[in-house]
Amino acid sequence: MRFFKLKNLNWKYILGEILLLFVGINLAIWFNDWNASKAVQQDKEVALVKIKGEIEANLEELVQNREINQQIPSFFAEMDSLNDDHGKLILKPSTMQDFRQRYPRYFSSVDSVALDDGLYEYDVDAFVNFEITDLSSIAWEIAKSTGIFHEFGYDCLYDLQGLYYTQDLVKVELDKATDALRAGSMRTLVRELAILKQLEGQLEDQYKDMIKNIDNCK
Repeated sequence: MRFFKLKNLNWKYILGEILLLFVGINLAIWFNDWNASKAVQQDKEVALVKIKGEIEANLEELVQNREINQQIPSFFAEMDSLNDDHGKLILKPSTMQDFRQRYPRYFSSVDSVALDDGLYEYDVDAFVNFEITDLSSIAWEIAKSTGIFHEFGYDCLYDLQGLYYTQDLVKVELDKATDALRAGSMRTLVRELAILKQLEGQLEDQYKDMIKNIDNCK
């Protein structure tokens, strides 16, 4: 049997090899961690870009449709104010013309019967066009399903959760308003639109704040 003599070993070489191996392993671990961190950061930035684009599109549609839909309560309020005590619409032609010009979208047909003193009794068939706002949450749901939303930071995540919660409330009220319109209940529709006005105003503010501050989430 042959034996190695310890004094014949090149300890400097051995220790150097061990050191190089240790450094190499640690560099590989660090590099892998760096790559993983870089990939997570890239995914995070992509997710925030998508969410910002989603919010901007939602904001544009929200403001546009709210302007149209909130004319509905104004139309019925003015209609009620023009009706007499018996619920009849008795007006001068010029008054009726001004009314129709303010709300051209809401008149399906108008019949009239001439009365005395240049007045006419009008029978109005109103048409209500309710714009259904399609508020997307696809980008937000993907960020949650992939888990990347955990990288956003507490304040950012808190604001996003609140924003999409308000958005869900708006969707619920939009459904209620749609149901009221289908049922032909104008009073219920007007009541739901009053609730929607408040919620949509709150959601608009949340949209604008998030668009302004979303870069802080990075």
